[in-house]
Amino acid sequence: MPDFLERRLRANVPRGVNADRYVYGAMNNMGAMRGNKETAKGKAMQRKHDKKVKRVHRGVTDLL
Repeated sequence: MPDFLERRLRANVPRGVNADRYVYGAMNNMGAMRGNKETAKGKAMQRKHDKKVKRVHRGVTDLL
């Protein structure tokens, strides 16, 4: 599952709402997961995020 997306959704769970249902329901609705299985779209989202983070961190270390 897209870990970055799960962390972001868990940080924004409204009061009085079951966090697991909110997070996984949102990922199912956007197509990142299908039930409890990660989809190709979810894997692509995670790869894109990892690549972006790696690029940012590489740029920061180059400045030091």
